[in-house]
Amino acid sequence: MDISRDIDSLSNFKRNTPKFIEQMKETKEPVILTINGKAEVVIQDAQAYQTLLNRLDYLETVQAIEQGLQDVKDG
Repeated sequence: MDISRDIDSLSNFKRNTPKFIEQMKETKEPVILTINGKAEVVIQDAQAYQTLLNRLDYLETVQAIEQGLQDVKDG
């Protein structure tokens, strides 16, 4: 994540939406949008979001398998 590129105001996002969408598709990085200088919203490309969901699902599966193996080991 590049703070100078990936954090911006909501009003700037509204004015330059196509530019931000292209940036997210190119970098696969989310953009943090601020309101009154405070981080409020994170947006990202749909493909990058799906990749994140797939990774989370994988990690949850691995964790469940590890827990099952530990349960077997503990009797």
